[in-house]
Amino acid sequence: MAYLSGLGVYLPVPRMTSGEIALRSGLPEWVVREKLGIHQKPVPGPGDDPAKMAAKAAAEALKDAGVSGAEVDVVLSIVEEYKDYPVWTSAPYIALEVFADRAWGFDINQKCASFITALTVAQGLFAARPEVEVILVAGGYRNGDLIDYTDENVRFMYDLAAGGGAAVLTREGPGIKLLSTRLKTDAVLAQSVLVPVGGTAAPVTPENAGQFKLRVTNPEWMKTRLEAVSLPGFFEVIQGSLHDAGYTAADLDYLALLHMKPSAHRAVLEGLGIAEDQCIYLAEYGHLGQLDPILSLKLARDAGKIGPGSLIGLAAAGVGYHWGAAVLRWEREHGA
Repeated sequence: MAYLSGLGVYLPVPRMTSGEIALRSGLPEWVVREKLGIHQKPVPGPGDDPAKMAAKAAAEALKDAGVSGAEVDVVLSIVEEYKDYPVWTSAPYIALEVFADRAWGFDINQKCASFITALTVAQGLFAARPEVEVILVAGGYRNGDLIDYTDENVRFMYDLAAGGGAAVLTREGPGIKLLSTRLKTDAVLAQSVLVPVGGTAAPVTPENAGQFKLRVTNPEWMKTRLEAVSLPGFFEVIQGSLHDAGYTAADLDYLALLHMKPSAHRAVLEGLGIAEDQCIYLAEYGHLGQLDPILSLKLARDAGKIGPGSLIGLAAAGVGYHWGAAVLRWEREHGA
């Protein structure tokens, strides 16, 4: 079994507003606010590197769980690929920063579905390794650095923000019990969104350094493909994870859904028969990549939208193209 016992979120102080995005992109501000669903988003300040933000969130999650770093057995890092240093694993750094001296760890990357993937891995670790009692999942994200606001093909990524998020998972409760997860990949979209320079295929040179930005390689084809597979992908993983847990969408009390444009957000809710007040739309935060489910859960808990007895769904999607969902139940008391 696995229980989510603590949550931590770190958000940088600086903010980019819808007005600033409008100025940079040439879009009317009402389009940024109403069509893209961005009112403001956190952007990095000095020292807000991804692994550092992950470590700050991790410290908060451990405090929330009432667990010390010394009790952590495994650190699963979901720090984004674009991080403090290239060709570097961030899990050891997070362990170092939270004094998890005896923990071992590794990095996980499935883009914006990475947290759901980490939950799946944690389930497997608890099942396969009886000595593992506490797992720390932590990530940092600032892919907003990679957005060219003059490129209309990446408009759907204008919401990319900066921050850190973490969760403590324990073998025993009480807490929010992880019941099931589902993952799905559409491999034909593997090269649809990428940074075209900086890897072995095209090393950075003085001439191409300005192209170190996220780009859509074939915009029309990607749009056509996503129109066919995006919503079905969400429904498949959400309904599949609910089925595995013995529930349907009608049983959900809350759905932690990543930030996306309002029309797509509504389409997911309407397709599942979920009311808007059973979800928090992240217009004030933008998109923190794989950390959105953690942020949404914490906001819902702090707002009293979830509590003991709640059935909770998590859903995310990431370029590559991946979908992930999880179902959790907040136990009323130990073992209940």
